[in-house]
Amino acid sequence: MLLGGDLDLVQDVTRRAEAAGFDSVWTTEFYERTATVSLAAMSMVSSRVVLGSAIAYAVGRSPLVLSAEARDLDELSRGRLILGLGTGTRTMQRDWHGSDPTAPARRVEELVPLLRRLWSMDDTGVLHDGDFYHLALTPTAAVRPPLRADIPVYLAGVNPRMVRAAGSVADGLVGHPIFSRRYVEDVVRPALDDGAARADRSRSVPIAGYVICSINEDPDVALRWAKAQIGFYAVVRTYLPAFAVHGLESMAADAREAWSRRDIDAMIAAVPDDVVELFAVAGTPDEVPQQLHERFDGLYEQTLLYSPSFGLDVAQLQGNVEAIMELLAPGGAA
Repeated sequence: MLLGGDLDLVQDVTRRAEAAGFDSVWTTEFYERTATVSLAAMSMVSSRVVLGSAIAYAVGRSPLVLSAEARDLDELSRGRLILGLGTGTRTMQRDWHGSDPTAPARRVEELVPLLRRLWSMDDTGVLHDGDFYHLALTPTAAVRPPLRADIPVYLAGVNPRMVRAAGSVADGLVGHPIFSRRYVEDVVRPALDDGAARADRSRSVPIAGYVICSINEDPDVALRWAKAQIGFYAVVRTYLPAFAVHGLESMAADAREAWSRRDIDAMIAAVPDDVVELFAVAGTPDEVPQQLHERFDGLYEQTLLYSPSFGLDVAQLQGNVEAIMELLAPGGAA
């Protein structure tokens, strides 16, 4: 799972991950990077690995544009796409995308079935008049069928309501880097199963979950990188329930106060060493594999190994990503 760096790094990581035997390679987007272009670049340098977005924004694109982008990416990758979608926080929806932040879970519950209708559309077109989306599409030429009309759609969720949405309409859930084992077992899995039951779905819904991986010969450096990422997420009130389940509301408040002053050192210092053990693996190359085994084995159907990105420069990010691939590649070093 790669966030940060340029497209050359995205392609290099994809090539090396495929050669190393990884099952999938994932990318995301932010205000300076689009997941769709990254996925296209990844498609061009790979032939086997599944390619996923964790996440692409479900807001800011119309359902028609989003469905067409996914069709193209699935065709380009020869059927290897997982379309992972998320809304981001309410602030991101409103201020970044100019989108109405009302009822994001209900919005994606309407969006995902609409995407599937667009992928399976025939010459009669699609007519949809919903609470959030309105579409009256009558084809003016023959409809070219997609490579797959059943492109897997995963939804990102942190709080129970959005997780239930994933359980009810999606093919999987994209977990968040601040999911701990306890939060997944006590909150996420029950909400996911509840969403599936409400939709009368019999099968379980898999989770593709991030794990923060911070590796350095200096364990203090590795720990600081992990703390920076955790502290950055603690600032976001939307993610507070994942900290609250461990009684970490005060820690999150301290990190938020430090961030308000843009005091990054204080934000990092607000995160105790033992909190890192809940959300991440961080240490020397000798320490990290055992940490990963002890803390996260069996937690997710798909484990997304994620380098901290907040506070790392390009060289540090690239070095950590290379360490992840070399140290944690299936069956040995890459």
